[in-house]
Amino acid sequence: MSADQGRFSGKVALVTGASRGIGAEIAKKLAAGGAAFIGVHYANNRDAALKVVDEIQALGSKAVALQAELTDGISAVNKLWASFEEAVRSEVGAVQLDILINNAGIAPSSPFEETSLETFEDVINVNVKAPYFLTQLASPHIRDNGRIINISTGFTRVAGPMHTLYSASKGAIETLSLALAPHFASRNITVNAVRPGTTDTEMNKDWLVIPEAYAQAASVSAFGRIGTTEEVADVVVFVASEEARWVTGQYIDATGGSQL
Repeated sequence: MSADQGRFSGKVALVTGASRGIGAEIAKKLAAGGAAFIGVHYANNRDAALKVVDEIQALGSKAVALQAELTDGISAVNKLWASFEEAVRSEVGAVQLDILINNAGIAPSSPFEETSLETFEDVINVNVKAPYFLTQLASPHIRDNGRIINISTGFTRVAGPMHTLYSASKGAIETLSLALAPHFASRNITVNAVRPGTTDTEMNKDWLVIPEAYAQAASVSAFGRIGTTEEVADVVVFVASEEARWVTGQYIDATGGSQL
């Protein structure tokens, strides 16, 4: 975990889907960079979220675990923001936010013909509705020079026939990032999307343990291997930093050169 000490000094962040994987790594890197307070959202793995909170606090930042099952739709988004508001007001004395990372996402794999309405609604609730309305709720409280970062997928660039719904939802998020960039620009708030490729996360562990599947996934990258959560988080942390102040409305590819 490498972030310049003080890079995020005094910053307040909220990271959705931060109990594990890429989200957890992002939250810890923000803490390593000196963030003052970090909201760690989780859906149902409370123990994992509390472990991330402990790791953040060991790095010298304050943090809180925030539970919300985003498949429940707008009520869950409202619950998450209300919990964050209460926590950040208690910790820093005011409702404010500098860095919003919309990372939470679900990616069911199935043939197009077998996608159910229930699955469709769950994916749209988590991958589209939650970031849209969470950003809307956060908007009045994001301080000038803030950052909004939406986590997308390489499937918006490379076809994923078994992930049609997931791909479509992330395509919506990329278009949203583009549309919101000029909206927030007057306050020097940047809005960008980061596209991870296949990454060694708990979400992928069940199939990455299959040697043939791992080899096939690794072969897609120009580097001939699977990416790590740290490598993706490093890109996100750069986009969240002052160094990326002149980058907005962009889709930053962090797929390791998939199918170049």
